[in-house]
Amino acid sequence: MKKILLSHGSGGEETQKLIKNLFLKHFSNEILNKLEDASILNISGKIAFTTDAFTVSPIFFKGGDIGKLAVAGTVNDLAVMGAKPRYMSLSFLIEEGLPFEDLEKIVKSISEEAKKNGVLIATGDTKVVPRGQVDKLFIATSGIGEVVRSGLSAHNLQEGDVIVVSGTVGDHGACILAEREGMEFDIPIESDCKSLWKMIEKLLNSEVEIHAMRDATRGGLAGVLNEWAEQSGVEIEIEEEKIPVREAVKGLCELLGFEPTHLANEGMVVIAVKEKDAEKLLEVLHSTEEGKNASIIGRVTKKGSPKVVITTPYGVKRIMEPPAGELLPRIC
Repeated sequence: MKKILLSHGSGGEETQKLIKNLFLKHFSNEILNKLEDASILNISGKIAFTTDAFTVSPIFFKGGDIGKLAVAGTVNDLAVMGAKPRYMSLSFLIEEGLPFEDLEKIVKSISEEAKKNGVLIATGDTKVVPRGQVDKLFIATSGIGEVVRSGLSAHNLQEGDVIVVSGTVGDHGACILAEREGMEFDIPIESDCKSLWKMIEKLLNSEVEIHAMRDATRGGLAGVLNEWAEQSGVEIEIEEEKIPVREAVKGLCELLGFEPTHLANEGMVVIAVKEKDAEKLLEVLHSTEEGKNASIIGRVTKKGSPKVVITTPYGVKRIMEPPAGELLPRIC
């Protein structure tokens, strides 16, 4: 099998071969192997449930691919709500003619990333559409996690809370932009695409009082902070010089007129933590590979008048606007 054909999505013999020779080969587990119309899951207590779709272009990029991205994105959405990722569904929408070798690379990547997090692929679906109706491959996911700490919410920010980022800002968006524009050799940037459950699990097991967490994907850091300000009814003040941004990302943004805080991440979370626990939280983050570049960047200054204010290195204050319009299409 060299390329995906329309018949691989027909539900017949070719579909069964694709399922057994590719998907079950890499995703095999006692739930999926039954190949029922729906899977029976065993979960007690509260659950978190999320759904997402991934349409990144290109489907392979420095630091990952659409498969790794699909797992990391789903895992991180559960983790920031205090939930241990347990199960995922996968739905593949494949363009006729996609090289089988490319699909297998992506399936392997999904399998590896899921195993890192102890996640089972519990159910899935495959559709193949004629050339031109999909750009190579789209993946839709749903994820279920077991809540281990309740109460994390964008509505919980309080006056005095400290704002922390777990890593550098804008890496994924800058990487996709550079590769799309053929600039990746001039400006070497790698996506931060990764699952953050192991890092977040350490935070949840600590005695740190976390009020909210959010992974800064589409809309970037600026999008998250503005949503929090609105949802909690607070003013947030950020110090620009404390935002960790890689030099290559800064260079690309200066060249093309972007704000790093508007660019997506796929392996960084924003955290609102009680002031007394901020240094402890930073200590826990720095003890992990995923959080080694974590930094305190600001705080919640007061209730009312929802807005985000950023202070420049020169002491000038300005409003940090949320992204507007279609900044970078198809980044995730």
